[in-house]
Amino acid sequence: MSGSKYHSLIESSSIQGSNAVYVEDLYEQYLDDPNQVDPEWRAYFRSVQGADGGNDTAHGPIRAQFEKLAREPKVAVAGRASSEDLVAAEKQAAVLRLINYYRVRGHQAAKLDPLGLTPVPAIADLDPVFHGLMPEDMDTVYNTGTLAAADRLPLREIIRICKAVYTDTIGAEYMYVTETAQKRWIQARLETRAFLPRLAPDRRREVLTQLVAAEGIERYLHNKYVGQKRFSLEGGESLIPALDEVMRTAAYANAEEVMIGMAHRGRLNVLINVLGKSPKDLFAEFEGKYSAESLSRAGDVKYHMGFSTDVEVAGKRLHLVLAFNPSHLEIVNPVVEGSVKARQTRRKDERGDQVIPVLIHGDAAFAGQGVVMETLQLSQSKGYATGGTMHFIVNNQIGFTTPNPIEAREGHESRTSRYCTDLAKMSEAPVFHVNGDDPDAVVFVTRLAMDFRNAFHKDVIVDICCYRRLGHNEADEPSVTSPVMYDTIRKLPTTLTLYGQRLVAEGVVPKDEPEKLVRAYRDALDRGENIARSTLGLVGNKHTVNWANYSKGDWATPADTAMSREMIQSLNQRLLTLPEGFTPHARVAKILEDRAKMAAGELPMDWGFAEITAYAGLVTEGFNVRLSGQDVRRGTFFHRHATLHDTKTGYSYTPLRHLEADKDKFIVSDTLLSEEAVLGFEYGYSTTDPDCMVIWEAQFGDFANGAQVVVDQFISSGYVKWGRLSGLTMFLPHGYEGQGPEHSSARLERYLQLCAANNIQVCVPSTPAQFFHMIRRQMKRSLRLPLIVMTPKSLLRHKLSVSTLDDLTSGSFQYVIDDAEVDKNKVKRIVFCSGKVYYDIYEARQKSGRDDVALVRLEQLYPFPRVDYEAIIAAYPNAKDVVWAQEEPENQGAWYQIKHRLRAYLAADHQLFYVTRKGSATTAVGYLKVHNKEQEELVEAALSGGLPLQGGA
Repeated sequence: MSGSKYHSLIESSSIQGSNAVYVEDLYEQYLDDPNQVDPEWRAYFRSVQGADGGNDTAHGPIRAQFEKLAREPKVAVAGRASSEDLVAAEKQAAVLRLINYYRVRGHQAAKLDPLGLTPVPAIADLDPVFHGLMPEDMDTVYNTGTLAAADRLPLREIIRICKAVYTDTIGAEYMYVTETAQKRWIQARLETRAFLPRLAPDRRREVLTQLVAAEGIERYLHNKYVGQKRFSLEGGESLIPALDEVMRTAAYANAEEVMIGMAHRGRLNVLINVLGKSPKDLFAEFEGKYSAESLSRAGDVKYHMGFSTDVEVAGKRLHLVLAFNPSHLEIVNPVVEGSVKARQTRRKDERGDQVIPVLIHGDAAFAGQGVVMETLQLSQSKGYATGGTMHFIVNNQIGFTTPNPIEAREGHESRTSRYCTDLAKMSEAPVFHVNGDDPDAVVFVTRLAMDFRNAFHKDVIVDICCYRRLGHNEADEPSVTSPVMYDTIRKLPTTLTLYGQRLVAEGVVPKDEPEKLVRAYRDALDRGENIARSTLGLVGNKHTVNWANYSKGDWATPADTAMSREMIQSLNQRLLTLPEGFTPHARVAKILEDRAKMAAGELPMDWGFAEITAYAGLVTEGFNVRLSGQDVRRGTFFHRHATLHDTKTGYSYTPLRHLEADKDKFIVSDTLLSEEAVLGFEYGYSTTDPDCMVIWEAQFGDFANGAQVVVDQFISSGYVKWGRLSGLTMFLPHGYEGQGPEHSSARLERYLQLCAANNIQVCVPSTPAQFFHMIRRQMKRSLRLPLIVMTPKSLLRHKLSVSTLDDLTSGSFQYVIDDAEVDKNKVKRIVFCSGKVYYDIYEARQKSGRDDVALVRLEQLYPFPRVDYEAIIAAYPNAKDVVWAQEEPENQGAWYQIKHRLRAYLAADHQLFYVTRKGSATTAVGYLKVHNKEQEELVEAALSGGLPLQGGA
């Protein structure tokens, strides 16, 4: 472009403020297709964008540049522009590009590694020469664009600011965020830091005191309890002042609760120095002294235990919770989120202002554990958003002994991504890497991150780049696998030492102050006192739940689960009243029509009717219901239809949400295709709200395999380890119908294997009425136990698997259903079974005309209903053959887990037989013809065959 044309372009009134919209439109056209705009504009936009313009991240800076040009006085220039004018304009564009690249890539040049071992690459984009800016340009004054500085500065000063902000001890990644307002907010907060002092002197003294406590508790435990595992925080002590800053910021924002989830590393330090646990109590745990209440349960190691308390921060009371956690790294993440969601729902805290989740990760676990990704995907989804989570990564630069960026040879790295945090980019969560040996910077970015979270209600990550002074545990020798790293660590002064020296050198504290603080903290520990954090104890508030009200009685405590006919009919009338003009799908309209007839007693009741009616009753009786899973609104098998869809408008309507003024008394959510995170979330929710029936439904029962760790570590064992009650219910579709290995079995055997000490309930209801009473029993008893249900598939429409209205208006859940169609004196053979196979055997018996075989349904497999079982056996005086029949292979299903119970209560003249598919490495065959043949043989054997259980088998 010629100089005169360029001069004409710059001085054109089109760039002035009155035509800013016009310019923006032109630029949008250029981004869409450069050929859409005139060559002069195309050349100018290309010059402003720079060499990397195809990867545009600079909409905001370019718009702001136009605005600044509009503010500057117009200079009338006569005649043709000189070549110097053109060069100056190109230099100006280069300066704006350089600023932008510092924002995009400055983190790669930041001084993040406190060990100094990670090489800092040369970033060409950050070199002024790369952009055509030479040493002689350093004192030239340029427009600063959107840099949070004076409008015009010498290039030297612009570069100084960019380096101070983006390549010092903080590495900020945020330019991938698509929302301009969020990027501008971060830029303003980061870039003004270049002109501000570090933390105020008083705050720095507080940080020093917190580092004294962080290092002091570790040293004390190391010397007092030699060789005992504690998973030390040493090397990452800056986490403690960071968490203190979280609490301060939360208090300033008038939050009421902060809930923390973390693995074992640094947990004891956090318990003492953040939550204010008594050192005396911790020492007792090291010495094996536990309360009688604790010893009544199986318990857990001290670095898995949770804690809750109230503390005073900035003159305000704040409730702090540290979640219980097993050693399975990161699995606590969705549990914390679910608990936080329940706390927020209880407060009507829709934005997440009053309860704040904080998750503390390890670098290797954050990058490696899939549940991290699943939980991040939930962070903004309907029914699961918690207003943004504050994430910390204690980045030790090593995972156990896994090669890390320092030690790993090229091609042997333990991960593909540059940073352990790169996963967060999928949710556009900003990431702030920070050198852990710069506590001032750690506290600064924590405050910035918390403010960002509170402003935009998004997740945000602070990656504290530090190290692990000791091995994976205190008995480990890390130099065996990481010799270079640990040779450096041995020579490196601690974070406390370095920070103390800095404050002394800057005159913030006297020379002897750090040592005085160390002695005072150690002396307090000798007395068993906590001087780092004092607590108010559990003060409680109007939202506090008294869980003692939900541990009354036991699983056999009766509950009134029946509903009156009038109530059933009234509720169903309301459920079937749709908004005016609403047009459901024709098939759904027929289902609704049938439900009206069921409520009137004109049609036998199906499973969908019974389930929806059960929820309706609970909602109107003061309980909440939360149902989640993949395709749960409709139901995988087209049976539930909790949410209806207008075929003409697409509008969705959930009748159960319109029974009460508070629509959130019933929540149903179709979730993303996650099992582990969603089930963990629902477990966390259930441990926090005992008045909400929390249900997770698997699309097919075996899909729960992907969430097995949640079942093992929380659902089945949370009470015996930590005393945590949960009423979580799992619906697992189960039944052999020839659909192959992945759609037949819910792996019933796995849940029964976990059963002991009445920890969970495992049920296999066979009728809609049983399903109805079981659902209502879960909430109507003053007891909260997890409930695992093998739910039906083909039975949902089986002509025999129906109930009557009277079955709902009377009775209760039956643990065992006896055979009402036989003469008990004629019976010689009692067949016990559960689920769908009952109907197959029943139809075969009817066809054969046999009247000497009784079919008894065991509807609750655990806790085993011994009294009812013995009563059934006694009711058949002439029956000597007792049979257990199941569809599953011998090594699966219920047989191996209940055979000892079936045999234990038989008389000497009884013989126990079993009928199963033969043992198999897979759940089911893949060929329908083979399945049908197996099923026929199994049914026939149930009536007249079976294998006898031998001796002590």
